[in-house]
Amino acid sequence: MTAAVLAVIGFTALPQGTAVAADSADKPTVRLSKSQAGKGGSITVTGTGWRKKALLMMLICGQSAPGKGVLGGTNSCANSDGLAVTTDDKGAFSKKLAVAEPPVPCPCVVHVATVTGEKAMADAEFKVAGHPVKPLPAQQTGGKLSVLTDTRLDGSSSLLTWFGAPPSRKFVFTVGNVGSAPVKDPVFQVGTSHGVFAPQWEEQQWRGTIAPGKKAQIELPVELAAGAHGDYLVSLKFGDKVLAEKPWGVGRPWGVTLFWILLCVVVPAAVFRIGMAVVDRFRPARRSGSGSAGRHRGGRLSEVTARLPKLRLPQGALAADGAARSQSRTPSRTKPRPSAHSGADASTTSTAALPWFTPDTDPGAPPAGQLSAPSENSTPRTNTPNEKGTT
Repeated sequence: MTAAVLAVIGFTALPQGTAVAADSADKPTVRLSKSQAGKGGSITVTGTGWRKKALLMMLICGQSAPGKGVLGGTNSCANSDGLAVTTDDKGAFSKKLAVAEPPVPCPCVVHVATVTGEKAMADAEFKVAGHPVKPLPAQQTGGKLSVLTDTRLDGSSSLLTWFGAPPSRKFVFTVGNVGSAPVKDPVFQVGTSHGVFAPQWEEQQWRGTIAPGKKAQIELPVELAAGAHGDYLVSLKFGDKVLAEKPWGVGRPWGVTLFWILLCVVVPAAVFRIGMAVVDRFRPARRSGSGSAGRHRGGRLSEVTARLPKLRLPQGALAADGAARSQSRTPSRTKPRPSAHSGADASTTSTAALPWFTPDTDPGAPPAGQLSAPSENSTPRTNTPNEKGTT
């Protein structure tokens, strides 16, 4: 009888213990190999209870404490020295992390959070040796803010945004204090996320006091990275509660695309022109004596002679020159014997001016007032008696 009762108790207690273990396994946890280390050292970070094959990011953050979160968001973490890790099939991981000093004083934690998918995070207390320590700011209690109206993003893109400048807007919202104590200089966290990535939070403080039952309109600047485009989600968080979310569609910076297209066209063209100029500068000269060179010289000579002034000759000289050329072109077998009256004709022909001389400057012409010398072919004229005879 006693054995039966113990068996029933054990049977009923087993599922309860299993359920507790499952609940503890579903919560992500982080353990460190060292609780303190200096800059340049390393620690081993071990985690359990995460989703399987989840991508995680490990950071050392200041002004933080386990259970209170990172007060300044990722701006309080050593982002450049962060490390990514992927969990195994059981949702566990173990990775060495280099110790770095965060940009704000301690208390510090090792912050582990999911990058994609469902949000999950865990912190482990850690002390960076030699890094300054500053107490956490006192948190006010009794005040509670709530968004009363729809949020909006004011502003528009400029011409510089079309060429890749960082897009910026103003996140405008109205909040009311539904608590029993005033809220002075509240600190909000504005996060921007793209696609499936987790939002990157940035801490921003609004100067003013919101009394219980009162409301106030608040404007906070939001800025993306240079060249950002696509669908973004802007989130507003106060404390641990997300107050509002607003989608933001950012156009593609087509000016950057146009610039790269022009660069790919202009630069090769300029390089080609410079190369051709260098080739023409150092190309060896062609040798003379070839047919082409002769043709070039002939062409140049014809151009020179065409530019010379044309001389006008007398009509008689042109006629005599034409007759001489016709006789030279039609050779005869026998030369006609010149007659007695051919002396004058020969003298007239010999005194004809050359094409490139005028009649006054002909070197072969006799002086004015003198007869021309008899030619060799002409017969000397003898003194003959008068045909009429003597009277």
